[in-house]
Formats: sequence, C-alpha cells, structure tokens
Amino acid sequence: MRIALYEPDIPQNTGTILRTCACLGLEAHIIEPAGFPVTDRAFRRAGLDYLDQVAITRHASFAAFDAWRRGEALKLVLLTTASTGSYLDHSFRADQILLFGRESAGVPEAVHNAADARLCIPIRAGLRSLNIAVAVAMVASEALRQTGGFARPV
Repeated sequence: MRIALYEPDIPQNTGTILRTCACLGLEAHIIEPAGFPVTDRAFRRAGLDYLDQVAITRHASFAAFDAWRRGEALKLVLLTTASTGSYLDHSFRADQILLFGRESAGVPEAVHNAADARLCIPIRAGLRSLNIAVAVAMVASEALRQTGGFARPV
C-alpha cells in the first residue's frame, strides 16, 4: 500500500504521516512543490526517529508522479471532501495508491480527473474536514485491513 501527498502545506502533518507510514509499513510519496522545504529537518519534530524507517519518494510535479504511477500500473484513489463515495464502501487492493490533497486547497480539477476513484470520509454535516494526518491513518488502516497488509504483532 502506498500513500501520496499532493503539495503538502504543513511540515508537522507531513512528519506525522511519515511516522504513520513507517509504523504501518507504507511507502510515502510526496508530490512537490510543497509549502515548506522537503527535508528531514522539516519533518524531524513530528516524525521523530522514524524517518529512516519509511521509504519516501519525491516527485517534482503531479505530471511526474502520474507518469510514474501509470508506469507501475497503480490505480489512483483520491480522498476528497468533494466526493460522496465513502472509503468504507470501497474495495481496496494492493495495486492502489491513496492520494491526499493539500491541507489548504485539496487538489485541482485535473488531479480529480486523473483519479480512478474518489472517496471521502463521512463526517457530520456542517463540518469541513478532519486533520489530514488523522484522515491518512483512518483510510490506510481500512485499506490494510482489507488487503491483509497489517504487520503481525511480535
């Protein structure tokens, strides 16, 4: 299972997501440009000493990322507040990459159009969204549960 972040804005959220990826054994992909310098130093506070335990791939643009994922025959699953399809109703597969948008603006229409599936996390009416790190943990956990990808406790 793979997690991709589209032009992330907040280094603390990205660090927390990278820590989640390390703990759950997920690849992390960062689609640039980010709203901060994409360096270990920017992630270190939230990611703690977990950063060397996660495979991080940086992509210079969405076009570069999309070319890479198509070359790998990966289906793109976009998590977006603009969808009405719940992630709880989706059948996750190992050949999917889960894409999360910018904290401040989500993703542009072209990215929506490139997605093979668009899903949301159902939340109460009148509220906008969850913190992106929480959203990643929720959706990744369901995807791993469905695909049998959770590590076994030692």
